[in-house]
Amino acid sequence: MSDPLELPRLPSVAGLDIPTVLCIMDGVGWGRRDAGDAVFTAHTPTLDALMAAHPWRLLQAHGPAVGLPDLGDMGNSEVGHNALGGGRVFDQGAKLVGAAIASGRIFESQAWRDATARPGLHLLGLLSDGNVHSHIDHLLALVAAAARDGVERLRVHVLTDGRDVPERSALQWVEPLEAVLAEHTAAGRDYRIASGGGRMNITMDRYEADWSMVQRGWQAHVHGLARPFPSASQAIRTLYAEDPAITDQFLPAFTVVADDGQPVGRVLDGDAVILFNFRGDRSIEISRAFEDRPLPAGFQREGADGRPAPQGLFFAGLMQYDGDLKLPVQYLVEPPAIDRTVSDYLAANGITGFAASETQKFGHVTYFFNGNCSEPVDAALETWREIPSDLGDFDKAPAMKAREITDAVVEAIDSGRYRHLRLNLANGDMVGHTGSFDAAVAAVESVDGCLARLDAAVRARGGVLLITADHGNSDQMFEVDKKTGDYKRGTDGKLAVRTAHSLNPVPFILVDHSGLFELNATLGDDAGLGNVGASLLWLVGLEPPDDYLPGVVTPR
Repeated sequence: MSDPLELPRLPSVAGLDIPTVLCIMDGVGWGRRDAGDAVFTAHTPTLDALMAAHPWRLLQAHGPAVGLPDLGDMGNSEVGHNALGGGRVFDQGAKLVGAAIASGRIFESQAWRDATARPGLHLLGLLSDGNVHSHIDHLLALVAAAARDGVERLRVHVLTDGRDVPERSALQWVEPLEAVLAEHTAAGRDYRIASGGGRMNITMDRYEADWSMVQRGWQAHVHGLARPFPSASQAIRTLYAEDPAITDQFLPAFTVVADDGQPVGRVLDGDAVILFNFRGDRSIEISRAFEDRPLPAGFQREGADGRPAPQGLFFAGLMQYDGDLKLPVQYLVEPPAIDRTVSDYLAANGITGFAASETQKFGHVTYFFNGNCSEPVDAALETWREIPSDLGDFDKAPAMKAREITDAVVEAIDSGRYRHLRLNLANGDMVGHTGSFDAAVAAVESVDGCLARLDAAVRARGGVLLITADHGNSDQMFEVDKKTGDYKRGTDGKLAVRTAHSLNPVPFILVDHSGLFELNATLGDDAGLGNVGASLLWLVGLEPPDDYLPGVVTPR
């Protein structure tokens, strides 16, 4: 074979012209199957019927199974799709950053040296221990190293979480951070929290769904233009009191001001900014703004008060968030090097592919699935279809764009043009993150209705439908007491809402209308999402490479 990506073919399968479909039910895990489990509670006649009639099993979707440090680390859409499309498990952001900090390599990087040589250092990112986009331990290590390396003026711009951690836990992170910064200030440095706001209100937009979020964050972080408070902790307490229903992820932007009413932490000419998030999707747009890359018409780098944008900035990411775009140019830790993905092998062997989702998850089923590459491997063979997401609260419209995504995939199946098709239905995750149990139930029911249409289209062409998820979410809608195993209740007696991903495994269902495939009976309970990649290659008649994990599905 001349091309190293060419794979041996399985004659009994490779010559067929049947569709093979991977349906990723985002955030639909296999939970406790009780009243706190929206997946179990939902009316899912299609899922129930498919699981009764076809072979299925559970797959691990968190911790080491997807490249994260330990079993306490929740899976997420980024690492889940990397594993699904990579066919192997790669060490991911949290693990790579932790190792770089522990070894000290991160502080030997040229980017760190350049950043700490500037007159002021700004650290911007998500403040929690959720370990999905960031971890407070990474931030504290950066602060300590900055002091050690002589940084005199340091500002932290905090994005409150409430999504990967309890929904009103911001003070759990902000108050200790304020105390640490105060200790440095007492030692003769000038270290302060400068600005903040909720991650779903400012700064952390993704896939260009709502650039106004980035604009609000830019005005608060860079220009200090947001509602003023004497401290971040007071800002949060005040916002809680003013709106008892608001949660951390939706807090409005705020800025911290000094006694004279002026912001304590504007970004000044010549300063350095480090984005301490390690995950890429919600870091790309704000990175573009700081690196002076092309932005949408109307984005205002100047202050809303007429203040010019700061000049001569140095910007670095904790990691590089887009390898294709080389964004950002400067970064502290090398990202995972994901090579020879399923899509690479499909393209090299002339297999046509189709990928679809709505904006909120489009990059997961394309960029992350393809090993963090922002373009198709071969545009002549692989078609990407993005359905624009609606703006607004997903719990108010839990069906999201599942029907429209399914329309596109069914049309692609019916066309007969594609051997491999994949889609992501975002409902179980995006609605699960709102904490609304009833809305999560409705979201799962919307997904179930789409599965019936997908199965009908695949059955009509004698193909194969694989149904799985990238991680759990709607399967656990309330916090669990680790000691008792019971659901937690607040002081008001109500169940404590959980908006984060779960640690539960995910279902994997083989719906084979070709009669050519079976579940791999040799896999143990530790099999995970990385085992799906080889399955996808088997389905199109390609023998997986030796270093891929064994497939969940194999030929009969």
